[in-house]
Amino acid sequence: MKTIQVSAAIIMNKNKILATQRGYGEFKNGWEFPGGKVEKGETAEQALIREINEELDVLVEISSKLKTVEYDYPEFHLTMHCFLCVIKSGTLILKEHKSAKWLCKEELDKVEWLPADRTLIEELINY
Repeated sequence: MKTIQVSAAIIMNKNKILATQRGYGEFKNGWEFPGGKVEKGETAEQALIREINEELDVLVEISSKLKTVEYDYPEFHLTMHCFLCVIKSGTLILKEHKSAKWLCKEELDKVEWLPADRTLIEELINY
């Protein structure tokens, strides 16, 4: 089974966390923490900063690494490096996502998360 390495941003603003809804592909309409694939020669942190800038038109600052999620989808294994971030500059513009919501901890379980992202919800509620 092939492995895909991605970085995901848990973007925080005051007491809220950004959730984005996919607008394309196999997981269209599912909610996720934004991010994307780690390219050859990139660190997980470099990939995260690049992907968030490409997808949301903002520059994020990484506060810390939360964890790495290992998840088996039917077609591939996902290694997802998850980082706590804040927006450093720019205005949020959805370039690839269908929708976005700022959710407080109590609302995190109110959207239909993609399976790998769902594994983070309980930890974030208790964070």
